[in-house]
Amino acid sequence: MIKLGSKRFCRSSSKLSRWNKAAPPAEKDSRSFGEIKWEVRPGGMLVQKREINENAGEGIITIRVSTVSQWHDISIEATSTFGELKMMLSLVTSLEPIEQRILFRGKERDDNDYLHMVGVRDKDKVLLLEDPAIKEKKKLLDLAGNTPRRTISV
Repeated sequence: MIKLGSKRFCRSSSKLSRWNKAAPPAEKDSRSFGEIKWEVRPGGMLVQKREINENAGEGIITIRVSTVSQWHDISIEATSTFGELKMMLSLVTSLEPIEQRILFRGKERDDNDYLHMVGVRDKDKVLLLEDPAIKEKKKLLDLAGNTPRRTISV
């Protein structure tokens, strides 16, 4: 790890301090930043080290899943996929995972997308819809099942 001192790259503050003899208290406090921690990435690029929360993306989150007529609060791991969310929703609703379409932030999400990678956080809302193509097939099968069939024997 390489430690380099921090520098202030804001011209406007130096112009203000040049014209005003007494700097405002907020500017005095902003001068002491501490040291910036640097790291070398595998490609050889020197970048500022990010402060990563060790528990970020981990743990159980609660998602409010809204259907057309009702909503469900589902507790799931943040690192789960939308496919795993569909499996949990199939236990709560009468829809199989194949019949479900999940929308988050206005976009339909793929089964392989991870919740935390898309930006789903605790107490976020997700919309669950029934796939219209499968819904139409169900209606056709119900109609075909209710009509009497004629069997022709040769």
